[in-house]
Amino acid sequence: MMDMVHVTITSFVTMIVLFILTKLLGYRQISHMSMFDYINSITIGSIAAELATSIEDDWKKPMMSLVIFTMFNLLIDLVTNKSIKLRRLINGKALILYDQGELYYKNLKKAKMDMGEFFMQCRNQNCFDLQQVQTIVLEPNGKFSILFLSTSRPLTPSDVKLEPRPEYLLANVIMEGKIMKENLRNIGKDEGWLMATLQAHHYPRLEKIFLATCNRAGELVVYQKIEEEKQTDILL
Repeated sequence: MMDMVHVTITSFVTMIVLFILTKLLGYRQISHMSMFDYINSITIGSIAAELATSIEDDWKKPMMSLVIFTMFNLLIDLVTNKSIKLRRLINGKALILYDQGELYYKNLKKAKMDMGEFFMQCRNQNCFDLQQVQTIVLEPNGKFSILFLSTSRPLTPSDVKLEPRPEYLLANVIMEGKIMKENLRNIGKDEGWLMATLQAHHYPRLEKIFLATCNRAGELVVYQKIEEEKQTDILL
């Protein structure tokens, strides 16, 4: 029984410590992991799992090891920000896999990538025909960056000499029936304005609103809470 209590407590403490250390490492570790980040994340995860399930009294050693690995990762980030050579050595560098109608076999081999995986990555970037592509680059995080030919890329406003108005982030002012007071203040509005606008446009009661957004011009868009399930047979 005491062992179960010990595991429960250490698991809870480990989750808190991991959360704090992950916040220190930053969101880059989650969204754009390099090979070094991947290896370090596995190591930290293994240490955390050992710490969480350990029934021994000496929990200080794995906890210290967990902190050391995290601090080491932060040190590597600091060093790679200062030195381009070390950044390329540790994080890797981009590889050109395709350019101007030529596939570079040696770079594909260096990336340990066969043609099946190459075409899968292309399709994930909406590229189904290499004849429409100028350059394909393999980034250090393992993702493709594709530069389409000017004749194949989507038409942009500058191509037809248009000057559309700038786009800005929308503020979420209602989420799941709750008013986001801080977001309202950030766009110079208050609850009185929000409720008056909802009433003027005959929107449903607050608890029936799933999401409401507002732009800089004060235009409100409301999404009602739909209870029934959406059928998805056409997507199967």
